Amino acid sequence: MIAVELYKVFTRARTWISVVLICGLPLLVAIFVAVTHVAPPPGQGSAFLSAVLEDGKLYPAAALAIVLPVFLPVSVAVVAGDSIAGEASGGTLRYLLVRPVGRTRLLLAKLTAITSFTLFVVVAVTVTSYLIGVFLLGHGAPAAVAQPGGGAAGAGGGAGGVTSGGAPTAGVQAGSSVTSLSGAPLTLLQLGGRVAWAVAFITVSMLGVAAIALFLSTVADSALGAAIGALAALVASEVLVTLNAASVVQPYLPTRYWLAWIDFFREPIFWRNIQRGFAIQAVYVVVFLAAAWANFSTKDVTA
Repeated sequence: MIAVELYKVFTRARTWISVVLICGLPLLVAIFVAVTHVAPPPGQGSAFLSAVLEDGKLYPAAALAIVLPVFLPVSVAVVAGDSIAGEASGGTLRYLLVRPVGRTRLLLAKLTAITSFTLFVVVAVTVTSYLIGVFLLGHGAPAAVAQPGGGAAGAGGGAGGVTSGGAPTAGVQAGSSVTSLSGAPLTLLQLGGRVAWAVAFITVSMLGVAAIALFLSTVADSALGAAIGALAALVASEVLVTLNAASVVQPYLPTRYWLAWIDFFREPIFWRNIQRGFAIQAVYVVVFLAAAWANFSTKDVTA
């Protein structure tokens, strides 16, 4: 059953169109930056984008920050929203359940396929953007990501800001390391580990989106309706994150800590918002998957 669902997801044209579009956006940005040699001032624009002219090895982090706010959650919501509602609207759901396949097993197979798609997209962006960054932007001397005046900024969690300045440590060889957001050098091995952690964090964050869309997919008979419903919830969360009057509920919003992965690129790592981000996404995943199972296990699919 899992193999069948994976085959369905990865043989659909729209899956690969989504992957190409998501990977294509960082490529387009890199081309403009490489040709014009103009990047946003430190502390403005996408995270890390102010440093990639000096070191293209940082471009995977910049690319993840570019696709995270819109493109990645949209693609995940579309795939997850289509998982059950798409089968129902196409008339194939009842035939799937006629076979000796339990509803719980089918739901788990759908979740596995969605998780695999999410991880695949995040890894694809990371790998392609690294190749793009090194090819178009080079891998010169390390450069810190700083704000004007060198002042330190707060941790990422939902604000999208980047960060603290500081001169690179003396004696660091060009191409052998990059500079963290705190100014201390990171070896390429350390950078690879931080990127892997960022990939894991973003994947878990997108599973929160997937869980909401999957639940709505068991409620609605329209895949588009389920995807739009999940995206509406995320837009509402983003609005409330920026609203001072909603400070009481902000720590519990699904998008509040989406950018906390930026703290992996500090030395030492700032774990506070990262841990909160993992915890809040785990809650959303468990709650909405349980709701999806409860609804789907009693859903009438014969009509």
